[in-house]
Amino acid sequence: MAQVKFQGVVKDSIGEPLELANVIAINQETKTLQSYGITDNKGYYRLSLSKNTSYSIQVSYIGMKTHTETVSTINDDITKDITLIADNALDAVELTYEMPVSVKGDTLVYNADSFKSGTERKLEDVLEKLPGVEINDDGQVEVEGKVVNKLMVNGKDFFDGDTKLGIKNIPSNAVDKIQVLRNYSEVGQLSSVTNNQDNVALNIKLKKGKENFWFGNVTVGGGASADEELYLVQPKLFYYSPKFSLNFIGDLNNLGEQALTRRDLRGFGGGFRAPSRSSGTSISLGDNGLNFLTTQNNALEIENKLAATNFSYSPSKGLDISGFAIFNSSRIESKETSFVQYTDSDLGIPDETTNQSSLERSDQGLLKLSASYKPNVNNQLDYDILGRFSKDVQDQNFLSSVVGNTNQLDEVTPFSINQNFNYYYTLNDSNIFAFEVQHLLKDEDPFYNALLVNNPDNNDEENPDDRDAFDTTAEAIGFVTTLDNYDIGQNKTIKSNQIDAKLDYYNILNAKSNINLTLGTIYSQQKFNSNIFQFLDDDLEFEPTPTFNDGLATNDTEYNFTDVYLGTHYTLKMGIFTITPGFSVHAYGNKNSQFGETYEDNFFKFLPDFETIIQFKKSESLTLRYQMQNQFTDVTRLAQGLVFNNYNSIQYGEPELQNALSHNVSLFYRSFNLFNYTNVFARLSYNKNIDQIRGLTDFENVIRTSTFFNSNFADESVSASGRIQRTFGKLRAGLTSSFNYSKINQFIQGQQSLNERITQTYTPELRTNFKEAPNVRLRYRYRVSNSDQGSNSTKFITNAPSIDFDAYIWKSLTFQTDFAYTNQDDGVNPSQSFKTWDASLSYKKAEDSKWEYQIKATNLLDIDSRITNSANNLSVINSETFIQPRFVSFRVRYEI
Repeated sequence: MAQVKFQGVVKDSIGEPLELANVIAINQETKTLQSYGITDNKGYYRLSLSKNTSYSIQVSYIGMKTHTETVSTINDDITKDITLIADNALDAVELTYEMPVSVKGDTLVYNADSFKSGTERKLEDVLEKLPGVEINDDGQVEVEGKVVNKLMVNGKDFFDGDTKLGIKNIPSNAVDKIQVLRNYSEVGQLSSVTNNQDNVALNIKLKKGKENFWFGNVTVGGGASADEELYLVQPKLFYYSPKFSLNFIGDLNNLGEQALTRRDLRGFGGGFRAPSRSSGTSISLGDNGLNFLTTQNNALEIENKLAATNFSYSPSKGLDISGFAIFNSSRIESKETSFVQYTDSDLGIPDETTNQSSLERSDQGLLKLSASYKPNVNNQLDYDILGRFSKDVQDQNFLSSVVGNTNQLDEVTPFSINQNFNYYYTLNDSNIFAFEVQHLLKDEDPFYNALLVNNPDNNDEENPDDRDAFDTTAEAIGFVTTLDNYDIGQNKTIKSNQIDAKLDYYNILNAKSNINLTLGTIYSQQKFNSNIFQFLDDDLEFEPTPTFNDGLATNDTEYNFTDVYLGTHYTLKMGIFTITPGFSVHAYGNKNSQFGETYEDNFFKFLPDFETIIQFKKSESLTLRYQMQNQFTDVTRLAQGLVFNNYNSIQYGEPELQNALSHNVSLFYRSFNLFNYTNVFARLSYNKNIDQIRGLTDFENVIRTSTFFNSNFADESVSASGRIQRTFGKLRAGLTSSFNYSKINQFIQGQQSLNERITQTYTPELRTNFKEAPNVRLRYRYRVSNSDQGSNSTKFITNAPSIDFDAYIWKSLTFQTDFAYTNQDDGVNPSQSFKTWDASLSYKKAEDSKWEYQIKATNLLDIDSRITNSANNLSVINSETFIQPRFVSFRVRYEI
């Protein structure tokens, strides 16, 4: 249809332009929303209207009377300035249609129905269509380049500490508004004195009629494959009232559809944030869980069980009680073939081909309870407790072209209890106090067993190449070498106890400046015990004595760390600048005791930091940050006895390790222009580590033994990332890119070498957002990875185009399909590629029908495997991971 422009400037009564005012045009004949717009920083608006049509123009702005007038178009463009007057009362004029996007202070509000086409089934499907919102490759929600760290429904926490569970399970038909809360602060008393620029939360407003009633859906399904019957049961139930909410999400299937992966659950923080997070001190407690072979859905078989419930209760106006419980169980069979090229071919380390097959069993549980008490505006008291437990087992067969066949068994049953207590007190308009303390108790008990083949007849061969690959290592450790195999066992226990506390005082000097004083402390204690043994033919356990490392094979180490610090920060606002210089002074003490000796180090350190925010406009800013940070290691790198990380990776610690110092600089730019729906963010960061803890590694063929030291060579890294997104009517275009450079100094076979890696990724994207027509999403990912490791140099190029298509047909059929092609080339060998194709067809008699029937197919091309290339500090790896075959399932969903 022929269009005319309706444009102008929205001002207040004194002639100042109003940024982010809402302008809508309603067709007088059809009573439908024809066009909408939001003013830019100069108050300018522009709408596209049809010729020879009459419209009701409505202009609204917070605190102003809504302006309404009738405009009739003919053939020419119309320019009209509009003046709004202040009004403290409620608007007398009700908007016939709500704005698809509106801004209220730091809150961005999306009207969900404005972006739905009928194919959406879960919240994630709606979020993907919102301008400025992205779902990244890890399944996290990003807004303007920042990861959303909190999800709420009607203002109540939804499984605090993770958004993935919510966006993949909350039904889209229950969603009314999606509120993006920028500069979000959980403590209203501190919102004016703390920088919350990196904090983004989502609040989902439910549609009317969803409160005080159960809603959700239940899906059941089944199918057949070549090896087994397929099944799926997924109940998702939700209840919300003003005082009480209860959610339940269940998932039982063997189709490989994991609501939460093990990686997701291990990173599920429950909303806990360390009080010392900005103090300049970083201490690691280590992670001694299992490194499972499987990642995401790259497996031959995946059987998953999930039960998760979340509740909130407000017995009174000032008291909120909430919590969640999650149990996840998975059984996974996986297989992977790899070619491994170790660093620097001049060192004589052979290339290795490996075949791995694994049976993985994991049971994980989380339980959290929280209470928040706000008797008045001047006081807030919070308490949280999070318990975490798991039982993980991995039974793996590993065939190496160098070592031969090895069977490995890993088991661990760790648990942890994390408690958090916070109190915030506002004395008066100028003085605020904040006390935060967190306690962590963690217990880990990994067991490792490896069974390697051995030919006892070749132990005495002079040429090491004529012996078994593990013989030289076994002899050095002190194992018995006369048996037909090496049956090796290892027990470890790591107990961690940490208290992290701080007291903040904020003095508001005037409307533009405040000062913050901080007194804090960290106390950490870790106890580490381990022993290595060999099972003999008569089931006896033999404890070896190594011929190196001073004969130390066991560990009984206690490590104590303390940090007492005093910090000060001054915040000053000058025009568009907000400047926050600061520093902290630390008194450190660390001590470890082992084998009758004590190693102790006490010292002071001055750590400066600086931040400047340049607020060009309400929706455009530039942030510069600098921080000096002290990094401390965990007990396992201090313990002197031998430890098996794997049969081909052995380590022993250095008790006199010192801290590492790092310089961190970052620059972040963001701009979200609602006038033309252009979203831009860019991030640049630089990191330099001094006295970084590095490994001294010696290889015996592909079996490495490492210890640690403080390197005099500085390691550096530079990273840059950005995204630009622009909406043109029903078409949205975007480009995401990233660049990463790292320089790491390696010390292998007594030689220092430089490991440099450069990775570049570019992802252009084009997608449509029609309400009455099919939608298409086109993406192309181009990735180049260069690795220089000593004398070795590798280059991997990845080309990966993909297309997603969805259509809502005849108001009853939903067709969705996605196809991706991935090609990887190293410039030397023939390129490798694979294709993935999934599709589904759903039938629902009408939009409000309770029943829906779906047929879904995954891996339609029935490919066997996926190809990946990767690099780490010691090697470059080309892997082929085998995946589930073609699955076709039939499902029935009932809406409650």
